[in-house]
Amino acid sequence: MFDSTSPSYGPWRGPGSSFVDFLRHVAPDNLPSAGLSGPATGAGTISIVHGTTVLAIRYDGGVVMAGDRRATAGYSIASRRVEKVFAADDYSGVAIAGAAGPAVELVKLFQVQLEHYEKIEGEILSLEGKANQLGQLVRANLPAAMQGFVVVPLFAGYDERRARGRVFSYDATGGKYEEADFQTNGSGGVHARNWIKAIWHETMTRDEVIDLSLRALFAAADEDTATGGPDIVRGIFPTIAVISASGFEPVAEEVVAGRAQALIGGREEGAGL
Repeated sequence: MFDSTSPSYGPWRGPGSSFVDFLRHVAPDNLPSAGLSGPATGAGTISIVHGTTVLAIRYDGGVVMAGDRRATAGYSIASRRVEKVFAADDYSGVAIAGAAGPAVELVKLFQVQLEHYEKIEGEILSLEGKANQLGQLVRANLPAAMQGFVVVPLFAGYDERRARGRVFSYDATGGKYEEADFQTNGSGGVHARNWIKAIWHETMTRDEVIDLSLRALFAAADEDTATGGPDIVRGIFPTIAVISASGFEPVAEEVVAGRAQALIGGREEGAGL
């Protein structure tokens, strides 16, 4: 509801299709990095919760995104049930690594930005455009990143114009890089990527890529203490989502649990775990 303190726009001015620009005009304190333009001074004095390993793998019909569930604060486990894979809109997703609090807030702002654009323009932003928008948000977080609150997401989606899945990675400055087939991020990312590189091939099916995602996360957990492996006692398993022509579809928790336990038990040919 607007009152006398709300911003007014002349007949030729307005917030347009960018919710971020609108927020910058009416509530700049709610933008990433608000109030964090000074030198890096405080990151070492507080315990920052970090999300760890996430990945995105392309297959013939789309993309699979996955993440472990562990968050750490220094050498301690801060949470065993963190969600790191989110729907950005109906045909794209974001997987977060880095400082967990700013990362989740960035994802929420990105979701609102895409929804706002669609309402104002009456059409969905292209996948390339979505990737660019996320890069701008990551770049806006740079002052916070300089103080230790680094957010480096993975972005993936189904490109209806090209009829294929696409994967994008970022650096802390907002630089955007399209990956040909797959990418990982977080502290266990290098171990997961090595596993994927050894197994992935162009003709893999959706189910094969889901299993590969699980194997890669298990391999990362074996080598990286910050990455959470499957916890059968507590019933905690990775989060997995598939993005295809049918849209963003989370893989049911019981399905992930069943596949994970099969791979752990070596009941599938070539499990190798």
